[in-house]
Formats: sequence, structure tokens, C-alpha cells
Amino acid sequence: MRTRSAKDTGLNRPRRNLLKAAAAGMFAGMAAPLLQPLHLAHAAEGSLHGKKALIVFYSRSGNTRALARQLQTLTRGELVELETVQPYPEEYRALTEQARRELASGFKPPLKTKINNIQAYDVIFVGSPNWWGTVAAPVRAFLSEYDLSGKTVAPFITHEGSALGRSMADIRTLCPQSTVVEGLAVRGSRAASARAETVAWLRKIGMKE
Repeated sequence: MRTRSAKDTGLNRPRRNLLKAAAAGMFAGMAAPLLQPLHLAHAAEGSLHGKKALIVFYSRSGNTRALARQLQTLTRGELVELETVQPYPEEYRALTEQARRELASGFKPPLKTKINNIQAYDVIFVGSPNWWGTVAAPVRAFLSEYDLSGKTVAPFITHEGSALGRSMADIRTLCPQSTVVEGLAVRGSRAASARAETVAWLRKIGMKE
């Protein structure tokens, strides 16, 4: 911009003032987008496009629990951890053998956890470890016990190499009247640090702006 000389007359001052005002307005317009994301980022943490979310999960080792808590932070959904009436064995081999038998027989363990107001929710996030290629028996019990007709079901699975397995097909079978969206699969060892992956998934399935 050319520097004005001392020869500028008073007739030019209104024009200079107008330019200054215009410049100030322009910079104010530029500053607004810089400040706005800070506000929007906070608001978007709970953005589900006006839908109420419930996050239901089963976790034995803590990996699925860690992922569920990240989802709660990102969606502001209510968190419910499933507990069985009879706890599973602590010893790993005994646990895997029991899980295999339950899957083969179709057994669904009785749940200690009860959800009285499930009809109040629009979106049900369903979390489980991958046991023998599908969701754990306590999650199958939950999906069989509650009527999720008309709701959106969003599965999230922790695993150590088997990804979603056949969990999506099994969940759709158990929830024939629900809209089951594409699931999220996260390695259990990365569950506590999978925020970016979780955000990308939420955006992909239309649950986050």
C-alpha cells in the first residue's frame, strides 16, 4: 500500500477513515472463523444431530471399556456396562473354553444389568470384545432381551487381529428391525488411544459433524 504524504488534505480524511473502517470490518470477519472452531469443537463433542445415545458394552480385560468411554466423551451418550449374574472365569483358557461352548450351544448368560428406559434412546452403541469371531455372549444376551426395533445400532468391537469377524451379520440377525450401521473395529492394545479413529468412524456413519 502507498504511504500517504503530508500533502494529504482534510478532504481525504473521510476517505481514509472509510478505508480504515472497511479494513477493520474485513479483519473482524477473518477473526471470526478463527475463533469459531473453538466454540464449535466443544459443542460438536455431543453432536448426534439431535438424537439421544446409549452406549452399552461388555468388557472383560478393560479394552472395550476404554473405547466405550471415548465414545461417551465424543457423543455425551449415557454409558452402561453389562454384567452377568455369574462372572466369567479369570483364567484365560477357562474363559475361552466357556465362551466357545456358549457360542456353540447358543447360550445367553442371564444379565445382572437392567435398563429400564431403553425406549428413550434413538442410537444404541453396542460394544464387545471379539470372542470366537463374533460378539461376546453377554452382548448377544442384551440384544436378545431388549427390543431395539426402529433404532440405529452402531457396533464397536475390540480385537487382536480378527477385526469385526462375523459380528455384523450376527447383530443384524439379532436386531432385524433395527438399522445396523457399519461397525468400528479397534485392536484392544490400541483402544485407549483410538480417539482419532473413533471420531472418523462417527463422522463416516453420520453420528458426528
